[in-house]
Amino acid sequence: MDVGRLEGEAAAAVAAAASSAALAEVESAVLGKRGPLALAHRQLGSLDPEERRSAGQVLNEARRRLEALVADRRAELAAAERRAALEADRLDLTETRVVAAPMARGHLHLVTQTQYELEDTFVGMGFTVAEGPEAETDWYNFEALNIPPAHPARSMWDTLYLDLGEPETVVLRTHTSPVQIHLMEDQPLPIHAVMPGRCFRRETPDARHLAVFHQVEGLVVDRGITFGDLAGTIETFTGAYFGPGIHSRLRPAYFPFTEPSAEFEITCTICRGEGCRTCSGTGWIELGGCGMVDPAVFDAVGIDAGEWSGFAFGFGIDRCAQMRHGISDMRALIENDLRFLRQF
Repeated sequence: MDVGRLEGEAAAAVAAAASSAALAEVESAVLGKRGPLALAHRQLGSLDPEERRSAGQVLNEARRRLEALVADRRAELAAAERRAALEADRLDLTETRVVAAPMARGHLHLVTQTQYELEDTFVGMGFTVAEGPEAETDWYNFEALNIPPAHPARSMWDTLYLDLGEPETVVLRTHTSPVQIHLMEDQPLPIHAVMPGRCFRRETPDARHLAVFHQVEGLVVDRGITFGDLAGTIETFTGAYFGPGIHSRLRPAYFPFTEPSAEFEITCTICRGEGCRTCSGTGWIELGGCGMVDPAVFDAVGIDAGEWSGFAFGFGIDRCAQMRHGISDMRALIENDLRFLRQF
């Protein structure tokens, strides 16, 4: 029984194992119940007691050395396999310049294009452009606009409140009308301005409404302003922006911050006045609200309503884009379908 030869052959097999699975097979073959060491151990019974004790010690020492070799080799293989797995999973973040197929350049969203076109139209009519914050205090969004706390008119706006300050004191603005208050507080009279921006309401999106939408607000404060000036301004804008054949009309309405108030509609650009799903078969589509500035709003900002008068209007930029381009469902503006976006 040549234990040295058995140990040498077993050690060579352990060193040659190239994977954890291969090493497990070698370990089973060398140190298992049917391995050469186990077979040699069973042959000890045929030896004399003294020889048996000496040979048994040699076998046990050889087994311990081989078990240590297997453990060391297992650790080496596990480390190597882990490095290989990490390398396989590694992402190559090296910046490369693809010359053959350069990335296509994007363009402004249709709503942004529409806002810029509206601004240009109103600037051409003599208005300036102003902006205001999207997060407003309750005073600017409601109270200064003649909508005191618990006023029934507040139900007209599905308000989103922010968790800032006292409860229900800071809101995501429900309309761009608060910018009127900022302008009348900060700028000298007269004022001829439009104020585009994003607004927020807790609405269920449908063909004509979105929860996050865009408005443009208009404000004129000057001496001798009449309701006729308001109607003429809206009709002039309608023709300038939508083109010939599209007209506006005013219908009596109620808004707390204007008196008298009206909703203004334009000829439905989808059906050209014939009636369709978008205009609910009327041939007209509501664009926004308007009216003469209520004296209570002037009082809130310290303007003498006996000397100054004015009108205000507001309408949806998204609605303008929908009407001008014949989009039957406004939800297409927020679905990010490239087939739709690439058309504009």
